[in-house]
Amino acid sequence: MMNLKNIHIGSMVKAKVEEHEIQISRIIKFFNCSEDEIENMYLREIMDTHKLLRWSKLLGFDFFRIFSGHLMLYAPPAKVNKSIKLGDATLKFRKSVYTEEVKQFILDKITKGEITTMEAIVRYKIPKTTLYKWIKKV
Repeated sequence: MMNLKNIHIGSMVKAKVEEHEIQISRIIKFFNCSEDEIENMYLREIMDTHKLLRWSKLLGFDFFRIFSGHLMLYAPPAKVNKSIKLGDATLKFRKSVYTEEVKQFILDKITKGEITTMEAIVRYKIPKTTLYKWIKKV
């Protein structure tokens, strides 16, 4: 299971590369860089969003959801308007997007008796029906 509290994105990318058994030659060609630069990316705790987007495309995995999961679990609830204005477009944060890691984290806490279902609903702002659907599936 991923550590959503302390994210080391380089090691997570490396793990996905190994999982998918992608050849280093393909990665070098995709990024148009040297093997040393790729190895350096694996060692990085943080990564440029453009590079992370490229890794997401290459590996078919949304690495940004890891950070969304972190925000859902560890960011304090905002008391301000949750939309961001960008020119004419308005982006709204979607709280209904829960990664499997977030679901598993919350369900583990409930099954271990660390928190009750009502505490999970309040603490993580999960709709009651959503949480009960997760529990029913388990």
